[in-house]
Amino acid sequence: MTDQGRLAGPLSRSVANLCQRLQPQVSARTAAGFAEVVRRLGAPLQVAVAGRIKSGKSTLVNALIGRRVAPTDVGECTRLVTRFQYGTVDRIEVVFKTGRKQVLPFGPDGGIPAELGVDIAEVSHIEAYLTNAALQGMTVIDTPGLGSLDAASVSRTEELLGAAKQVEGTEDPGDLDDTSRNAVAGAEAVLYVVTQGVRADDQQALAAFTAATASREAGPVNAIAVLNKADTIAPESVQGAGNDIWKAATILAEKQAALLKPRVADVLPVIGLIAESAESGQFTSADAETLRQLSTLDEATLDTMLIATDIFTSWECDVPTGTRLRLLEKLDLYGVRRAIEAIRADPRITAGALRRVLLDASGLAGVRSRLTVVFAARADGIKAAAALASVTALAHASGDPAERQRVHDAIEVLLARPEAHQLRLLEALTLVVAGAVDMPEDLAEEVLRVGSNAEIDAQLGMAGGARAELAAHALERAGWWRSFASFGATPAQSRVAHVVHRAYFLIWQQLRENRG
Repeated sequence: MTDQGRLAGPLSRSVANLCQRLQPQVSARTAAGFAEVVRRLGAPLQVAVAGRIKSGKSTLVNALIGRRVAPTDVGECTRLVTRFQYGTVDRIEVVFKTGRKQVLPFGPDGGIPAELGVDIAEVSHIEAYLTNAALQGMTVIDTPGLGSLDAASVSRTEELLGAAKQVEGTEDPGDLDDTSRNAVAGAEAVLYVVTQGVRADDQQALAAFTAATASREAGPVNAIAVLNKADTIAPESVQGAGNDIWKAATILAEKQAALLKPRVADVLPVIGLIAESAESGQFTSADAETLRQLSTLDEATLDTMLIATDIFTSWECDVPTGTRLRLLEKLDLYGVRRAIEAIRADPRITAGALRRVLLDASGLAGVRSRLTVVFAARADGIKAAAALASVTALAHASGDPAERQRVHDAIEVLLARPEAHQLRLLEALTLVVAGAVDMPEDLAEEVLRVGSNAEIDAQLGMAGGARAELAAHALERAGWWRSFASFGATPAQSRVAHVVHRAYFLIWQQLRENRG
């Protein structure tokens, strides 16, 4: 039995109960697969951070965790998938393809050692357990860069983004075979990192991403993207940005969101380097004093130094070149400029307050907020949908028609419950997003809006609308979709339309019940 208190919500509990009821009625191998599904339901949401090589994935991982633990320099570990999860004791487990595990300590700097002292060709992945509270609700998976010249690294990432096996199976009928393991492998959500240009393989990687099985592609329910290294954008190259780097990054992120739509819910600008330095303790009181010293330089000198990194480090001033170089490694020129502006605005600002200014400037808060809205708030639906897809795949892999029918019937009973409608909506959304059901563009946009937002006013496309107005609109759209399902739709469209009709009707009911 799983710890019901650790499950994401009522849907996850229903799926876990379904698995546990079915276990005595299926083969030992399928039952073992169901046990793994239940285990994953009780675990935090698993979010893969993926992207091209040198996009700054590991730096962003460190910022999200709040500790500089993922290696950012090229080395053995950057060619491996690493899962960062909560644990009561900090430790590293190297998991080999045979299933054997080897425990290693963290390095003297608190990070994963650059060299593991093992043959990485034999390594499946790394499990890193940390006491950091940020990991209690979300397991963060760092992946090797797509586009790397190292074919093995790319393969590991593609395996994680798909539903590939993690560990070789055994002949024990109570263990998972390769097919069963494939059905429950893979991340449940993805944070995709891009830089200034979205490339064809970025699109391909998002298309390949699956949650639990290859039948569920990345979409606005379980994927968001970030435009990293936003400070490297030349504002003059972005129309409408003026001289504002952040405005340029925001405009560019919006354009990239249109290119990646509907694979991701949003694209947000972020400066991972500054976020990592400010959040993981890399920015120190000594750094603040160096910035305070630089702020005393005259305006013309400082402006000249901040033109380029080589000028900043080579210009003659009282701050040693090595000290300035270390500052650049933590903040780059944009962070240095923002910090000096803050000091000049408030000469008595503390190192802690300066760190908060830098954190605000990094855009990390926006990313975390969106992670909460897109992932955490929908964790129950995401995990339950992924688990049901895994259960279906396990039943089909058994080869027993009676077993398949038994599982199918149990799932249909679960899906008939009112609280399970969000699973129907996620399924309909996935079908429309993947192009499996062809819908007119305006209706596809509406399905996307209703299915991929957490707040009712956003679902209805009426941000800030009054409750009575929202209720009236929900009821009107419920009626429209019911009519479309009956008279204007193809059979495939009709199935989606009935789901959307029901979604609007449930929204109307919720608004009516809460009107007091």
